[in-house]
Amino acid sequence: MPKTRLLTEFGQGASLRRQDYTQAAKRALQDALWHNSINLAELFGKEKEAMLIDVEVGVQQPDQLDTEALKAIFPYGQISIAARKGGLDVPRSDGKPTVIATVAINVSLDLEPAT
Repeated sequence: MPKTRLLTEFGQGASLRRQDYTQAAKRALQDALWHNSINLAELFGKEKEAMLIDVEVGVQQPDQLDTEALKAIFPYGQISIAARKGGLDVPRSDGKPTVIATVAINVSLDLEPAT
């Protein structure tokens, strides 16, 4: 069965003082996820674990992301996380930037093609 993308959500999060890219990404994921309640898998007669969830996270220092900690935010589904250069480091007068992360979450299912 082909993987069929059914939903895309976007979010943004920040770490104001600690320059914690993972925390900023967690907040971005929560921003995207906590604003909706979509029973996508059930609409197609699938279990929630069948959802294929592909996440792209943009931060200025992608190598500083703990992707396993980000996966733990999701209560179900098969999670894949790709760290990319993106987001924004906003300079501050103390020399320590505010870190902003952006995320895109694509939710797919393996579905039979319509005939």
